[in-house]
Amino acid sequence: MIDVQHLKKHFGEVIAVDDVSLRADDGQITGLLGPNGAGKTTTLRCISSLVRPDSGTVMIDEIDVARRPNEARRRLGVLPDARGLYPRLTARENIRYFGELYGMERATLNTRIDELSDWLDMGGEIDRRVAGFSQGERMKVAIARAVVHDPQTVLLDEPTNGLDVMSTRAMRSFVCKLREQGRCVVLSSHIMQEVAALCDDIVIVAEGRVVAHGSPDALREQTGLESLEDVFVKLTLGDRYAELPEPPDPPELPEPPEPEVEP
Repeated sequence: MIDVQHLKKHFGEVIAVDDVSLRADDGQITGLLGPNGAGKTTTLRCISSLVRPDSGTVMIDEIDVARRPNEARRRLGVLPDARGLYPRLTARENIRYFGELYGMERATLNTRIDELSDWLDMGGEIDRRVAGFSQGERMKVAIARAVVHDPQTVLLDEPTNGLDVMSTRAMRSFVCKLREQGRCVVLSSHIMQEVAALCDDIVIVAEGRVVAHGSPDALREQTGLESLEDVFVKLTLGDRYAELPEPPDPPELPEPPEPEVEP
């Protein structure tokens, strides 16, 4: 479980996060949405203790991240926006290295790597060097590395970015499996179809502030809109939403010509 209260972070004169409060519960996928520059990644970095906030608190399973960062990190799995794999190592070696950093025993670690390889269908690439991997293969290694220590709470920053259809389906299936296991999952994404299909709860941020929080159905009811994309645009733009022009009607296509029939 994640509990964030009154989080603030400035970078010089730039206000990246401005009094953000949110809660993500176990057994749920919580979507963190917002336009570029809204403060999503900075918020995730504060939660994962990569960035120290100027003020506010972050609690992971009732552990204060600022006061007990190492204990909080042991309960947390993080898939950052920059994957940062070691290209000269194999997939197995990349995953094992992070498991060793978490202090896992070798026998337990080897069993866990085999389990993740089966879950993510990595049999063909688990012992290949990462240098020649596709985007989807690299993503599998990154997510396995993030959860190798069996964390209760998982942060995923745009996990399907750049993936093909099959890799995207595999990733979404894995995320749902984390929820079925009762874990707390926070998912950042720009893909509204993905958010609608996966998320139980949604937090929308704009200009460093939370502008809406609720289930997809609750947000649709709040705005009176059916499309989650329209909901997102309206809540992030606020009063400016009414100034948007109506989308143009799709162009009419000409009727196909009648096929010529030979006499």
